[in-house]
Amino acid sequence: MMTEKKKLGACMVLSEGAEERFRLFGHDGADLLMAEDVSENDGEHEESIGRLKRLVRDLDAPVLAGGRVKRLEDVKKYLYAGAKMVYLKASEPAAAELLKEASDRFGREKILVWLDTPEVLARASEFEALGAGAFLLSEKSCPREGLSSPVYLLSEDGTKEGLSALLSVPGAAGVILTGKAGEGAPSPEASFMELKGALSSDGHEMEVFRSPVSWAELKKGPDGLVPVIVQDYRTNEVLMMAYMNEQAFLDTLRTGRMCYFSRSRRSQWLKGETSGHFQYVKSLHLDCDNDTLLAKVFQVGAACHTGSRSCFFRTLVKKEYDEANPLLVFEKVYEVIRDRKLHPKEGSYTNYLFDKGIDKILKKVGEEAAEIIIAAKNPDPEEIIYELSDFLYHAMVLMAEKGVTWEDVTKELANR
Repeated sequence: MMTEKKKLGACMVLSEGAEERFRLFGHDGADLLMAEDVSENDGEHEESIGRLKRLVRDLDAPVLAGGRVKRLEDVKKYLYAGAKMVYLKASEPAAAELLKEASDRFGREKILVWLDTPEVLARASEFEALGAGAFLLSEKSCPREGLSSPVYLLSEDGTKEGLSALLSVPGAAGVILTGKAGEGAPSPEASFMELKGALSSDGHEMEVFRSPVSWAELKKGPDGLVPVIVQDYRTNEVLMMAYMNEQAFLDTLRTGRMCYFSRSRRSQWLKGETSGHFQYVKSLHLDCDNDTLLAKVFQVGAACHTGSRSCFFRTLVKKEYDEANPLLVFEKVYEVIRDRKLHPKEGSYTNYLFDKGIDKILKKVGEEAAEIIIAAKNPDPEEIIYELSDFLYHAMVLMAEKGVTWEDVTKELANR
């Protein structure tokens, strides 16, 4: 039977200033992120929901959200914003009733209970029976005996020794790091991936990078190096090509960041060490001849030292062809529409729509949607292709008018 891996996460207040730190933790190896909503009124609460939506779109790590749960509608808002779980505070007067209602509606795997005061610890079994799928506890508390649901410990201690001690507590499924009083953000002593590697060496089952193929099994060039092709993990855009020696290969697995060997400087090289443009590893692949690596990464900023997103920005020759990649087609058309908005062209229908304003654009979107319905009753598929194309064009005009991009839409779809 496979042992369930323990998790290492981070908790931060859901504020505008914390969004970038959240993203850093999420791509740097944190297994889960806890977003605490401390809003004091409905207006601030809606702003927090918006931040949560943006955060979830940019992350692969699951997000646990809560803090302002007064009714079932609040649970739904967090979940619909993209949170994988919502936590309820056990000390709230209506916690038990709301827990049962939320668990029945959304499933116990979506609901977590924070045993946030000493007085509620004794009620852990009661909350589990009502539908708690997991629990949060202070590091000073111990998981109650008889609980079958996962228990995550909240801790300020970001050292390997402190984390190892907490993960050794019977029943602990993981540790979520919190910021110390006045600091606002956790301060782990190393990246989450490095910490998990160290904890794994202590005997804790953690999600770390382990290659089934050793460096010795790779075919190296005459200089003892292996070339690495680097792609954006979401778009598959080729970003750069570099080389690894054994140390760079091992450092990449250990840190979760792309490390290379610089042939010109004859030294090890952590990508982003001076520029901040780190490459966080999403996957590593080996070709059929065992002599080339393909890395798919989350790229911070530009991959090229010139400031270009990709090192491959100069076209030498090109044969004209119709782009067949659907997303690239959408993006190309959208960019033309957005360019018309920024640089109006006389006689342009697109500019006519922008000049008439949002009501005209909405009217056309509605009309084209109705045309799709009519076309769908026709047995000829060509008609619906034509009408769908019209609709998508007008939808993109609306997107440009409202500042929504295809990246925003595809991230939302992927999140669903």
